[in-house]
Amino acid sequence: MIESSDTASIASRSCFLADESQQVALARDVAQHLSSSFVMLLKGDLGAGKTTFARGFIQASGFDGVVKSPTYTLVEPYPISNNRMCYHFDLYRLADPEELEFTGARDYFNENDVCLVEWPEKAEGFLPPADWICEFSYLNEGRNLTIFAQSDKGKELMLQVFSNC
Repeated sequence: MIESSDTASIASRSCFLADESQQVALARDVAQHLSSSFVMLLKGDLGAGKTTFARGFIQASGFDGVVKSPTYTLVEPYPISNNRMCYHFDLYRLADPEELEFTGARDYFNENDVCLVEWPEKAEGFLPPADWICEFSYLNEGRNLTIFAQSDKGKELMLQVFSNC
């Protein structure tokens, strides 16, 4: 079930995701509608579904291989459709945002590629503005995902993904 937080606005949407297959299905739908650069911040507790969503998105974006969690490497690059890269960050173990400078991460946030960032609060002040902020939370059964569109590009994607609602 998808609900709008404000019927006059498309700035946020909440989705009930009953299981992992629904998380992956939504991620695939997002990937099918996204053909440009994008910055997506993925927030939530451990095990809330951030990596599952990222994995579904990356595979649906054209990467044919194993999608690893970048917990120890901080970032994993994946070639995806439209001659783009998807950079999947997991900043859980980041002690200081300046550590990202050593990975060359600033170059990953560009006009062509997609960046998915788990635990973005660990790099406050370093990350560029997001197009979407995705907040995952536990329910008794399933998960809740609230998406906040932060840019015109993010609002446009939200309209495309949730056009049937």
